[in-house]
Amino acid sequence: MSSSVEQIKERLSIQDVVGSYLKLEKAGNSLKARCPFHNEKTPSFFVSPDRSSYYCFGCGKNGDIFTFVQEFEGIDFIGALKILADKAGVTLEKFTSKTGDKKERLYQLMEAVTLFLQRNLQSEEIPLSYLKKRGLKDETIKNWRIGYVRDEWRTISDHLKSKGFLDDEIERAGISKTEGKNTYDRFRGRIMFPIFDSASRVIAFSGRILHDDGQSAKYLNSPQTELFDKSKVLYGYDKAKQSIRKFDFSILVEGQMDILMAHQAGFTNTVASSGTALTSEHLSLLKRISNKIIMSFDSDNAGAKAAERGWALALSCGMDVKIAEIPKGFDPADLILKDKEEFKNTIKYSIFLIDFLLNRVKAEISDKKKLWQTIKTKVLPYIYLLDGNTERSRYVKKISEMIDTKEDFIWDDLKKVKLDEEFQPKTQTENKTIEKQMGEEILKNGSVEKNLAVILAKQESLKINTSKVQEQIKNITGEEKFNNFLKEYKEKIDELTFEAENYYGDVKEEKLIKETEYLILNLREEYFKKELEKLLINLKVAEKEKTIEKINAISIRLKEIMQKLSDIKKEKHEFYK
Repeated sequence: MSSSVEQIKERLSIQDVVGSYLKLEKAGNSLKARCPFHNEKTPSFFVSPDRSSYYCFGCGKNGDIFTFVQEFEGIDFIGALKILADKAGVTLEKFTSKTGDKKERLYQLMEAVTLFLQRNLQSEEIPLSYLKKRGLKDETIKNWRIGYVRDEWRTISDHLKSKGFLDDEIERAGISKTEGKNTYDRFRGRIMFPIFDSASRVIAFSGRILHDDGQSAKYLNSPQTELFDKSKVLYGYDKAKQSIRKFDFSILVEGQMDILMAHQAGFTNTVASSGTALTSEHLSLLKRISNKIIMSFDSDNAGAKAAERGWALALSCGMDVKIAEIPKGFDPADLILKDKEEFKNTIKYSIFLIDFLLNRVKAEISDKKKLWQTIKTKVLPYIYLLDGNTERSRYVKKISEMIDTKEDFIWDDLKKVKLDEEFQPKTQTENKTIEKQMGEEILKNGSVEKNLAVILAKQESLKINTSKVQEQIKNITGEEKFNNFLKEYKEKIDELTFEAENYYGDVKEEKLIKETEYLILNLREEYFKKELEKLLINLKVAEKEKTIEKINAISIRLKEIMQKLSDIKKEKHEFYK
């Protein structure tokens, strides 16, 4: 595995990998972008080509190309390795997962199940005929690896056991289920849709019943397993992510057939919730690629409440949300099969969520008093979720014109909106200063020590000997404080180096030395000022106690400190002349 990793590192630079996900801008010797791992308006995410690593001063995320892909795609190291190997054109060697054989065995088991189910489908006329009747082509069935399991109690388990897998592994993967003394297959008599992670590995299944018995669920999904967390996985994300990046928006549909028909028709930036409640983790996954999302909405949908919850969640995550309204009596799959252009137009003419909501209530209610009451309960909470008053003002004005009332009246009610904690707008996290990133010990005496730490990191990156400077700092601060400073400095060296590269860039050695000398002067000044403050407090105590000897000693030291501060002031004044 190590040679595969080295080959990938040789072929892919940090800027190429991160730049394929984020828009990077030049910042000194580094590159910067808005962090994909937390909300922010000002870029605090830095990439260092020289160090082949990245660091975010806002949230502290850091690492190399492998950790970046792991974090961004929400997968393990092996998944990141697979994605990067494909990108680099490297053939992976056979290896054992770092997390242990057990998890890797589950991936192998899921692959074995998928191949088995695919073969089953090709020999079964009825389920194959159903899929083609719904509009799916052979290529789509093959690419999405759709399969079928007969209505038998242990057909999958028996096949897996013949391949050497154990009962415990089969159950841990979510394929079998035990009730009392009986163990049987979870999926029976169903068309099987594999669910993939970002690296296109099968991690779960969604099974559609072929012959409805009136008792079983129409769709059955895998349970939560070591491989599958339904709150973090969107169906089709692995196939849609490149197109979402290309077109700068995602399309969200509900069911498997919806997404399969959408991709088949060319709408390859489509993902599906696949019957699972939409979560902030799902939306975060999409937002890292694009802030814009179009949500398809079927007005006949029995799950309209769930759809509305999803709209609110997307707004609370700071996303730009549009609604594509599907004509009554259709879902996206049926509409695409009937008329692909009509579906295309629902996407093309999708409208912003608030406008969609206002248009809907206006079409339903003519009485202005009742209209306002409906807007207050059905629309204002969504307006409250908008990021900033500029957008809110536009809709407040629009509502005031709709109901013929003053804007102040609407603003008053808008301020009273109360939301469940789940939908509270996510606050924008601005850059944390490096002071907070470095901890209290380095910075307890102010930003001078922070600047010294940064410049030391820059000098060390240029192989400049810093022992003299460190000795000067120790003489000023004392050994105990210096040791704390040094400990924190070493722990935060990566962050400090990034800051140094961004701030100092290509500054020459002579200027760095000059800057260091000036900072040492400032550090001496700060410590003398702190000593001066303590002496003045002690002097008041001594005067109150009338201890003449103590008063005289403090007065002498005060005079010395005042002279030293005066000398430092003159030095600073002359420093850059």
